[in-house]
Amino acid sequence: MWFVYILKCADRKFYTGCTSNLEDRMKRHNGGQVPATKNRLPVTLITYIVFSEKQKAYDFEKYLKTGSGRAVMTKRLV
Repeated sequence: MWFVYILKCADRKFYTGCTSNLEDRMKRHNGGQVPATKNRLPVTLITYIVFSEKQKAYDFEKYLKTGSGRAVMTKRLV
């Protein structure tokens, strides 16, 4: 299974990522081991979406990082 997840960081901005092990990835985020969020701790998991195919998960993550994807994310998911 693949997870696309959305975090809310201490700076009130969102971080979107993709992983096959959400529990481990959250430990790494909160442990300061992820460069993109280590200066934005603590992070809170807002939501995640599960995919059975890796490529579909990465495609959805990429979409969420576009202008229209960010609009959908902020309006519908968070």
